[in-house]
Amino acid sequence: MEQGRLLIAIVLSVLVFTVWGFFFQDNNPPPQQQTAQTQPDTTLPADKIATGAHQETAIKEQHLPAFQKSKDLVVSTPFYSVTISDKGAFFKNFVLKQYRESVESDSPNKELITLPNVGSLHLSFSENSIPELKDAVFLSTVSSDGIDVRDISKEVSFLWTSPAGVAIEKQYTFHPDSYVIDLSVIIKNSSGKLLQDKLELSLTSSFKEAKNSYGFEGPSAFINDTLEQIAVKDIQKKSVYSGKINWTCLEERYFLSSIVPVVPTDGSIRLSLTNGRLDDVFVEPEIKLDSGVQRKFQYKIYMGPKSYSILSNLGIGLDKAIHFGFFDILAKPLLWLLNFLHDYIPNYGLAIIVLTLIIKGILWPLGSKSYKSMSEMKKIQPLMAQIREKYKDDKKKMNEETMALYKTYKVNPLGGCLPMVVQIPVFFALYRMLYEAIELRHAPFIGWITDLAAPDRLLHFSFTVPFMEPPYGIPVLTIIMGATMFIQQKMSPPMGDPMQAKMMMMMPVVFTFIFINFSSGLVLYWLINNIVSISQQYYIQKKYA
Repeated sequence: MEQGRLLIAIVLSVLVFTVWGFFFQDNNPPPQQQTAQTQPDTTLPADKIATGAHQETAIKEQHLPAFQKSKDLVVSTPFYSVTISDKGAFFKNFVLKQYRESVESDSPNKELITLPNVGSLHLSFSENSIPELKDAVFLSTVSSDGIDVRDISKEVSFLWTSPAGVAIEKQYTFHPDSYVIDLSVIIKNSSGKLLQDKLELSLTSSFKEAKNSYGFEGPSAFINDTLEQIAVKDIQKKSVYSGKINWTCLEERYFLSSIVPVVPTDGSIRLSLTNGRLDDVFVEPEIKLDSGVQRKFQYKIYMGPKSYSILSNLGIGLDKAIHFGFFDILAKPLLWLLNFLHDYIPNYGLAIIVLTLIIKGILWPLGSKSYKSMSEMKKIQPLMAQIREKYKDDKKKMNEETMALYKTYKVNPLGGCLPMVVQIPVFFALYRMLYEAIELRHAPFIGWITDLAAPDRLLHFSFTVPFMEPPYGIPVLTIIMGATMFIQQKMSPPMGDPMQAKMMMMMPVVFTFIFINFSSGLVLYWLINNIVSISQQYYIQKKYA
């Protein structure tokens, strides 16, 4: 029967999706509008004012802050703490105070810089015109080894001057109410000769490709009004991307580190992966800086959670980094609705249940039509059995008589499949959303389910379990979900073909093994969906019996 073939196709599509979800990304979101502007210093001569984000002015020595010998500086805000090295004035580590490495209560806070000896936010020049910069030790405006940013924003500057007389200053401004850090890089050329090169600012992280990752992780950028998500395996094929760059970042499943030029820049990004070290280098256009002139480059640095609400409120376009693949157009409204429900229901598990009921309510008319069709199919099963027996040696005649039977009793053999077909994009959208939504990371539900973003496991085993990813334990929620699928299958009309009937009875088992490593939030959605579907199907079958 066509119904059986379609249901088998659905099973295969879910199997294929576990591979497809990792490789297939939609890289064509709508263009972003940038509103950030940089105001030039109007107190300077008109011929020394540069347009865009880079201000080129005559070097002014007055009102300089007092720089002194520095050491590693720890800056602490309510959101994070960051250690800035005196060697290069880069970030040695970056610890998020509101997120932990794992769900355990004694787990340390989340560290975003996973190569502490390498760090992140290094400055360099493409042509190495200032070779001493690599080992530069910067002076600082802060004499202590730590500052707290609690009530007002605070600025910290680091300065280094090359033997030839080129001064490089990095000004960081930290805010008590934001993950965003303002960074200004000022290059002062007092060398007596032209400085011609390309300034580079880089993000660095360790990278180990996840064994089973169904969302995007790796380098991404918003270039020429298009989201580019670059699979790490493709870096060897293409490592340089050029155009108007709004931002570039390194993404994890739940966090990202990003460089955002204050004004979109016609530059490039250069990627490399060596021995597990991933570098994402933002390259400015070439500068030609005369002696006696300084240039200022301005950026916003974001290192924090991949929260759609947080990134959207920043107004710098980083919300484009959150993209749920082919079904993004469905996933984002579902995420918004889930967070809206959580504002009133302080438990994401309960919010998922309510979200499921809302989706089922929207699909209720289709479900009723489907179950009515299935009920009618049950009524003509004895007649279909007679046709199969009578024309068992003539497949063509059997199909003709079967279609005539459908026409006589006005039965649509595919009527029962429509709701399942409609639910496929909703399921895939929810899958990507629930897998990547940081709101579900370490979010508890009830009892043993302490992390809705992880598979449910009751008890932990020291031995491995076939088809199961660690940690090993009893997937209680998944087993219950499989049982509800079995009940649904028993309530459906029997398949005409005995082989198809056996395959359909195996579906609950197949789905249980497919779901065994899915997030418990997604399993919870499918379980509640099944329970409501069983109730609706029972009601319709009784009504039209």
